[in-house]
Amino acid sequence: MSANGMEGTVLGTLIMPYCSGLGNLVFAILLGMHHGPGSDVMTNCLVNNVTNLTLIVGLPAILCNMSIVGGSQSKNGKSGKKQSGNVAQLNRLSLLLTLVAVLFFTGVTWALGRDGRISYDDGLVLVGLFLFWQCFHVYEVMKTNVQKNRTFGLMLLIDLSLLIVGAYGIYLSTDWLVNWISGIKSGFISAKYLGWLSGWLMVLPNALLAFYYAWKKQPEVVYTSQVGDGHICIPLCIGIYALYQPLIISHYFTTGVFILCAAAVAHIFYVAFVGKLTRTAGWVLCGTYLWFLYRSLK
Repeated sequence: MSANGMEGTVLGTLIMPYCSGLGNLVFAILLGMHHGPGSDVMTNCLVNNVTNLTLIVGLPAILCNMSIVGGSQSKNGKSGKKQSGNVAQLNRLSLLLTLVAVLFFTGVTWALGRDGRISYDDGLVLVGLFLFWQCFHVYEVMKTNVQKNRTFGLMLLIDLSLLIVGAYGIYLSTDWLVNWISGIKSGFISAKYLGWLSGWLMVLPNALLAFYYAWKKQPEVVYTSQVGDGHICIPLCIGIYALYQPLIISHYFTTGVFILCAAAVAHIFYVAFVGKLTRTAGWVLCGTYLWFLYRSLK
């Protein structure tokens, strides 16, 4: 996809979230269709987003270089260095915009849920915000391709078709998973912890993406894939479930929102002023995730 008109940051915000977030989306749709508990959808979304912005981004920062600017290699002399530097700056600006969107979407969801529930009208607002955000990125892709005189090739259609096939497979497996766990009434692997268990399971694709692109030395994709995946959950998954029935806010929703906003602000600081996520910041993010588990599961 990168070779067929998808820049690195756009790939991370427009395509990768669907690759890694389809499980969360299908989970929300299934529970909405079968009138399952909205608290499980909220837990699934919070676990996914908090894990993405803390643990999944923090671990690559501990293990390898997470530099967004600088470190670009050039093979064409000074002009190549200048062009590479411009690309790095554009990646940083795109990532900053995506992080600001995290604050905006999380804040809107918190504001709509202050009365203790997300209603049908609230769901319309959240889904509409997400669709507008996606339209913005589609416009960016089209504009870049016009400027560079590129067109989408046949492979892009094949890739999207494979994504649809994979989505159907995820639908079948998630439906089986929900029915299986819902039938277990006691123990940690039971209906009581369906939101947590599904959230952890669906975070695994995010982790694979993060470590793969960290190994490929593309930290901007590590960042944007995790941050972009969060938009699938907040606001899209919560909004879609609310279209089926009102979603009751979990007791640890405020804790999750606080961590998400604090992590987003920290990432904005490091990306804007430091140019990379340091190893120390990675340890702090991982520690924050453990604190989230302690506060939510105790």
